[in-house]
Amino acid sequence: MILRRILVVAAPIGIIVLAIVGIAALGALRPEPEQTQEVRKGLAVFTEPAEVRDIALTVDAQGEVTPRREIELVPEVSGKLVYVDPSFTEGGFFEKGEVLMRVDDSNYRLAVTRARAAVAEAQQALTRERAEADLARAEWEEIGEGEASALALREPQMAQAEAALASAQATLSEAEINLGRTQIRAPFEGRVRTKMADIGQYVTPGQSLGQIFSTDLVQIRLPLTDSQLALVDLPLAFEGTDSNLGPQVKFAAHIAGGRHEWTGRIVRTSSAIEPTTRALYAIAEVEDPYGAGSDNGVPMAVGLFVDAAIQGRQIANAVVVPREALRNGEHVFVVSEDDTLDIRQAQLIHSSPDSAILAGGVAEGERVVVSPIQTPTDGLRLDPLSVEGEGVDVQEEDEAQDDVSIARANDGEPT
Repeated sequence: MILRRILVVAAPIGIIVLAIVGIAALGALRPEPEQTQEVRKGLAVFTEPAEVRDIALTVDAQGEVTPRREIELVPEVSGKLVYVDPSFTEGGFFEKGEVLMRVDDSNYRLAVTRARAAVAEAQQALTRERAEADLARAEWEEIGEGEASALALREPQMAQAEAALASAQATLSEAEINLGRTQIRAPFEGRVRTKMADIGQYVTPGQSLGQIFSTDLVQIRLPLTDSQLALVDLPLAFEGTDSNLGPQVKFAAHIAGGRHEWTGRIVRTSSAIEPTTRALYAIAEVEDPYGAGSDNGVPMAVGLFVDAAIQGRQIANAVVVPREALRNGEHVFVVSEDDTLDIRQAQLIHSSPDSAILAGGVAEGERVVVSPIQTPTDGLRLDPLSVEGEGVDVQEEDEAQDDVSIARANDGEPT
């Protein structure tokens, strides 16, 4: 009886003890979790490899297309306009020597007729005077004694008759010239800019009849700074010759929604540096801009504002990096082999919106940082990401402002 009671009390206790022991044994058999150590990555940046290649520099400039020659058309004689060529209208084309206008020549023809009559009369007077002089000389030789005077030989009368003939001939030449001036001819092949007179209008010498300009070639004045002159290797006093051609220039402009291009060449530089901008102007020319020099029939019209790309110096083994890699125009951020930041001085030759050309400071294939870093320091730990591999676009940063921060790739914490 007593034994049963003991068993009734001890059994639940034993079960509890066995359960505790079993749980402890199971806990001992469970594998312990691996101990992990948090690894923090460096600052995530995008990189591109530096390239080394031969470069042909170009210098960008802008300018306005102007004609080589532009004049005001003026008459040299007065009178009423009786003819105006149909091509003499704003925008009209004409050929060299073409009669553009004609002044009434009635009075000028009469003047030529009178002058010719005066010449004939003077010639007759001179002929008579020569005969009189010959007769006087013969008479003196027959009856005279000693040296004959000039008056006795009628030399003054002869000189007067010769002078009268010369004057009459000059008057005739003047009348013929004035008659020819009644036809106003084009001095060169060109185009009409403005028209200021028409048929029936009375004109006087010096009065403007309109403005015309030549179309055989056009000129573009391109301002160049001192540093740009060094890139195109252009001296201050340059004048191109057949044996010393100037740099080639590619011109471009947008017309009617399309881009058009023309090719020209620098032929000379201006005589002085512009005092306000301190720039030297290079004058480029494009031949036959309305004909063979046009772009598929689109002329390089006078007054057009064009962009110019001037052919510059050839540089061998130049280092080329993206424009975003250039910091404040003087530094390049390079990712070293141990993925730390190496700030280097940039030996800049030239930069464009897309790339920067360096003389050295970066080796071929080295990774340059193209994304912004807020506080760049040498040795900063980086997590480089290839722009090409990630397929991302890197926004061009403003060279005038400090680099902005980017988030860490692993935890989004700001730097």
